Amino acid sequence: MPLLYLFLIAPRMINKPDMERFYEYYYAHRGLHDNATEAPENSMAAFKKAVEAGYGMELDVQLTKDRVPVVFHDDTLERMCGKAGKVSDYTYEELQAFYLGKSREQIPKLEDVLQLVDGRTPLIVELKIKTADLSLCPVVDKLLSDYKGLYCIETFHPFGLWWYRIHRREVIRGQLSNAFMRENEYDGAFYYILQSLLLNFIGRPDFIAYNHLYSDVLSRRICCKWLGAVSVGWTIKSKEELERARKDFDLYIFEGFLI
Repeated sequence: MPLLYLFLIAPRMINKPDMERFYEYYYAHRGLHDNATEAPENSMAAFKKAVEAGYGMELDVQLTKDRVPVVFHDDTLERMCGKAGKVSDYTYEELQAFYLGKSREQIPKLEDVLQLVDGRTPLIVELKIKTADLSLCPVVDKLLSDYKGLYCIETFHPFGLWWYRIHRREVIRGQLSNAFMRENEYDGAFYYILQSLLLNFIGRPDFIAYNHLYSDVLSRRICCKWLGAVSVGWTIKSKEELERARKDFDLYIFEGFLI
């Protein structure tokens, strides 16, 4: 049983890509943003500020109704745009009628963000995959394969990593996770499996991006400390949290303060 457990949670062990350059940066969560200003999360203004400040950045990608990859986090438009429905309910052109937060910023295309960043700082690209539909992967990969800058991909869905493992092995890939059972919003065996990284055998991630508040989760510690996966902590919201995270994580995704 111990060997089976290690097999299930193991990261990529052979032909591992070099992530050394990623260690040179801190990563601004959804750009260097403040939702009460003209630079809300996942906006061109927030990404511009992150680049100018010398930070890497984490951003979220999903598809519109007409299959345009755009940068937006939530499942629905309500919180950031005050509108009903999902990104996938609208075409890209229809989404341009909405504004982010209190700003005049609009939901950007991934293509436009890549042009803005232009390789000046590394990107952690989260693929927002909710089901077994992996159609987001090839669409995003088509853009990223032509991008000359440093990037990696991550997702909560192991099948997204599986797609990259099969089709684009050279791309650095990361498994997002959380101690779901402690969040009091999730329950059941499936979420225990996810928080324990027992589906790592599907995608064989290069790094584990985990809620920094739960650094003590055993599978995370074994996968990173013993088996060699790079450890990414999210989302760090103060200098005090950053200092506590340093002993358990290699890379840091932050928001709400400057480093």
